[in-house]
Amino acid sequence: MEINTMWLELIGGTLLILGLFVRPVAFILSGEMAFAYFMAHASAANFWLPLQNRGESAALFCFIFLYLAVAGGGACALDARRGGQH
Repeated sequence: MEINTMWLELIGGTLLILGLFVRPVAFILSGEMAFAYFMAHASAANFWLPLQNRGESAALFCFIFLYLAVAGGGACALDARRGGQH
């Protein structure tokens, strides 16, 4: 399980840095971070409080990747240079 997420983060992070396939990759990584938050940090007592259950980084990355999935890579991304959506 950990090895699969390692490859997903390594390859997905590289694609995001390069600006290739930003929207689908960011959507997948957003789902991965949401899954990580719910599996590792969300407990019954403080489910909605990431600062108390130490899940703030997973929640933050989830929303950052979700923003990138909606907004896209922008004009400097390789997607824009190859004629994809930006």
